[in-house]
Amino acid sequence: MEVSFTPGRSSRAHRTSRRTLLTATAAVTAAAATGALTPPAVASAHSTNASTDRRLRRIIAGMSLEEKVGQLFVMRVYGHSATDPDQADIDANLKEIGVRTGAELISTYHVGGIIYFTWARNTRDPHQIADLSNGLQRAALAEPHRVPLLVSTDQEHGIVCRVGEPATLLPGAMALGAGGSRSDTRRAAWIAGAELAALGINQNYAPDADVNVNPANPVIGVRSFGSDPAAVADLVAAQVKGYQGAGVASTAKHFPGHGDTNTDSHTGLPVINHTRAQWEELDAPPFRAAIRARIDSIMTAHIVVPALDPSEDPATLSRPILTGILREELGYDGVVVTDSLGMEGVRTKYGDDRVPVLALLAGVDQLLNPPNLSVAWNAVLEAVRSGEISEERIEESILRILRLKSGLGLFRDPFVSHRGVERTVGSRAHRAAADRIAERTTTLLADPESLLPLSRRTHRNLLVVGADPASPSGTTGPPTGTLAHAFGELGFSARALSTGTAPNRAKIDEAVAAAEGKDAVVVATYNVTASSSQRTLVTALVATGVPVVTVAIRNPYDVAHLTGTGVAASLAAYSWTDVELRAAARVIAGRAEPEGTLPVPVQHADDPTQVLYPVGHGLSY
Repeated sequence: MEVSFTPGRSSRAHRTSRRTLLTATAAVTAAAATGALTPPAVASAHSTNASTDRRLRRIIAGMSLEEKVGQLFVMRVYGHSATDPDQADIDANLKEIGVRTGAELISTYHVGGIIYFTWARNTRDPHQIADLSNGLQRAALAEPHRVPLLVSTDQEHGIVCRVGEPATLLPGAMALGAGGSRSDTRRAAWIAGAELAALGINQNYAPDADVNVNPANPVIGVRSFGSDPAAVADLVAAQVKGYQGAGVASTAKHFPGHGDTNTDSHTGLPVINHTRAQWEELDAPPFRAAIRARIDSIMTAHIVVPALDPSEDPATLSRPILTGILREELGYDGVVVTDSLGMEGVRTKYGDDRVPVLALLAGVDQLLNPPNLSVAWNAVLEAVRSGEISEERIEESILRILRLKSGLGLFRDPFVSHRGVERTVGSRAHRAAADRIAERTTTLLADPESLLPLSRRTHRNLLVVGADPASPSGTTGPPTGTLAHAFGELGFSARALSTGTAPNRAKIDEAVAAAEGKDAVVVATYNVTASSSQRTLVTALVATGVPVVTVAIRNPYDVAHLTGTGVAASLAAYSWTDVELRAAARVIAGRAEPEGTLPVPVQHADDPTQVLYPVGHGLSY
């Protein structure tokens, strides 16, 4: 296999694994993650003892069937308050759930968990989030069985982030993969977990344990630590220890592995045609590592893997996959939670009334966010009443869920304080650590003429153009403005001009005109393709004679489509939240070294069988 490098400074040493294509040999096992962490790690939240189990079984025995069924569900609810949401949120709740408030949701359906979303207006600011969590817990403890809630969210960081500033934002998985540091990865998870815990969020749907071997993957991409199973396994274990050490339940996802899909399971049903041997080599190692690290919960994938289940049911509904492989072969006895049941991937073969029943029969414990709670809840209730699902079967799942709640200390005290929010969320120490970690992830891919770092003496006057995708958390950006501001703080003069992800001719002409008289242009690129007008923009800017530096603010594969355009330098930032953009600016300005190396291979744009930059590639100053 031919491997080419852009001329210029030498590449860093490659990492241990060089597998760059699906058929290459992959390591099957990974060493347990290590790395210093100031706060001591705690035991897994699903660890238990006979005395605790007896107490939890007594709680279960005192529940009605309706309350037992409710414990299996984790549901969305609109609004910033458990009892007094805005009228628009009341209307949304009535339309989608048939209740007015979160408190009413709990009293009606006895749900065991709530999931927070930015779009559901659950996450306005830290103190509001803490108040919402406390209000929901008060509603749960007002129920006859007095069982606290699991409050969850998707706080992966990077491009999936529900709680934004002033909470600390951290590099996402692929950025951490580029950093390659177990201690940084664990520290990032500990910071994230400590802040979630202070907000009353006690179950995080992270880390992503998928191995991203497919550059065209439309749903995972930079949410994965990389393409090397051993490296991904290492960092997954580090994050599990970080989150759980901070007192938050961690969730490895998406079992049995979502890293080689061409279809987004939100909109369709992906099929992964890995053989059983390939699954063992490519997909299984991070989940094995998570289980060794005593992961609290594992999330299922709405994908079909015929080699693991010839019925071609999605994994979420597959007993051979969830019970046969996950429970029996891998020996996992923690909580299994579905991915959202509102996603099209799980709804393709069966109706919304059958999906939750089949998921429970497959071995699932928690049913996440069904599109119609009434339909799903009543379907499970009827399945138990009819004998299709035994009451003993759902009690097994409830016991796992209550063990998790007990291990997290929720039966002792599920409430949080404003003092804890002030002391923990977005603290100066956390934000400083986030900046240091991000600096170690920025990857310099090409610099053929040694343009970087930019000097304020020779390249002080900058133009920053490019894509401005909305912030994952709704609280940062726009990226061009963030980059320009960061350069300004570093002593440069920088103008921001948003050109978007698909600039038209007028916008390209505007950028070309704005480049006149500048010393350099920085272009923020976002998922460039061969036919992308972002490439046309870059080509037009290069033609002005002004040096052009590109920063890939999502997938690092952009550089393959920009090779040959005459770009002076190319970097990968792996996300467009402020912490990663500030780090990229510091690297470009020479205030930080480019220490990141590629955690995925970048293939040639015109021949994907040939590698342009291998895993481990990264230039330094």
